[in-house]
Amino acid sequence: MKPSLAATGLAVLWLAACAQTPPRDLSALLARTQPTPLLLVGEQHDAPEHQQLQRELVQTLATRGGLAAVVMEMAEAGRDTRHLSRDASEDAVRQALAWDQGANWPWPVYGPVVMAAVRADVPVLGGNLPRARMREAMADTALDRSVDASVLDRQRAAVREGHCDLLPDSQIAPMTRIQLARDRSLADTALQALAPGRTVLLIAGNGHVRTDIGVPLHLPAGQARRVVVARAGAAGADAPGDVVWPTPALPERDHCAGLRERFKR
Repeated sequence: MKPSLAATGLAVLWLAACAQTPPRDLSALLARTQPTPLLLVGEQHDAPEHQQLQRELVQTLATRGGLAAVVMEMAEAGRDTRHLSRDASEDAVRQALAWDQGANWPWPVYGPVVMAAVRADVPVLGGNLPRARMREAMADTALDRSVDASVLDRQRAAVREGHCDLLPDSQIAPMTRIQLARDRSLADTALQALAPGRTVLLIAGNGHVRTDIGVPLHLPAGQARRVVVARAGAAGADAPGDVVWPTPALPERDHCAGLRERFKR
């Protein structure tokens, strides 16, 4: 006896809801995401619980012997810790990764994640587009054709919103190309690190890992992967992934205030 269309529809909705149901602990998260050759974990950069999740994932997967590499948005592609020993100093690690000492990626925030991998003898790879290639990316119109037109429109809208509607129209397309080039760079770095039977952990902002416009679209068709979106309160509720990792909401803050001041100057 075949199920009714209504019953089938309810089953599909139930499965979709299950895919988004937040796991209650790390074991539940791993049960939902392992095994996979590529685990993309998004974050809100100013949510400490998200970096704590990353560190725990590194430690747990490494202890199981299942972690091939950690790819991070916070360092540029071409930089890595492969040549370092597990007892390397933090200064040596920062130098190897040419870690950005600016306010964007403070070492006290991400250092524990990086060092957890180094101490486990797991290589850390920079995945972000190098600054030296940004101007080239801005002018590369081929990037506009690297995704479907509807995806390009959504990405441009995300860039506009992410810059608090302050960018002039002439800058939307070039800035979107940088975002696309970053996603492609992260994808390429992760693919090069794949190893049979183990997982590459990619860590980036939620905007990069989202399944509708981010890194997953720059992977080969059929490439197995799982996407975890770490969400502080309701922030980033529009970022789709396979699993949501919920954390408490952060105090309200005007993220556009600093950008407004920069544009005034």
